[in-house]
Amino acid sequence: MKQVNQVFPHKKYGDDMPLLGLEWCRPISNREAKEKIARGVARRASSGDIIGAGSGSTSFLTVLALGERVAKERLDLIIIPSSLEIELACNAVGLNVCKVVPSYISWCFDGADEVDPLGRLIKGRGGALYQERLVFTAARNRVVVADNSKTVDRLGRNFPVPVEVEPAWVQSVYVHLNQLDHVSNVRLRMGVAKDGPVITESGRLLLDVTMSQIDEADEELLLSISGLCCTGIFSGFDFERISE
Repeated sequence: MKQVNQVFPHKKYGDDMPLLGLEWCRPISNREAKEKIARGVARRASSGDIIGAGSGSTSFLTVLALGERVAKERLDLIIIPSSLEIELACNAVGLNVCKVVPSYISWCFDGADEVDPLGRLIKGRGGALYQERLVFTAARNRVVVADNSKTVDRLGRNFPVPVEVEPAWVQSVYVHLNQLDHVSNVRLRMGVAKDGPVITESGRLLLDVTMSQIDEADEELLLSISGLCCTGIFSGFDFERISE
């Protein structure tokens, strides 16, 4: 194991002491390319920035790169994590974390599952769409890391639309969604390493909605359903896109 205090010299840990949050949950594909992108995104940080940290492996690597910069340059940063796993990574590298999303965020970085020609996104395959939306809304500038495989001619081409639902309303929302003409399938997202459904950071459930088409009005339509708190359709956001 690489010595922790060689990478993060402000830490006071023993050479072989593992730090929770320094490893991703699975092997990272194209890691070398993603690390290069992560270092580039991390170079954007300036002392005093409030930065929203998105979810996914590239965001995780960006957090590690930010940790190295803070350790070497003593930057004064505040990080707003969009998920528990990113919060753990921030804590592991000594970044200053604020768990409450403020009304102003200097800039944020995040990924996307799909990007259409109109600049609309599908997000939420990692299950953190509610916090991601809060961060996106508060950020003055947004950096989206999405390679060319994420470009689609229409939203919903490769992935269903995730929606976050209050548990007491999940049956009602499920029935309502299935009554929509352009919805072909609705599935409750189930856990992989646990029994039962995935539970979000907000204590809610996720439904994955397969739609034959996604029109401009569909984001508002989904949000009008009682008990449905958030949708993975992100539209109306300006962002800079970085392709891997």
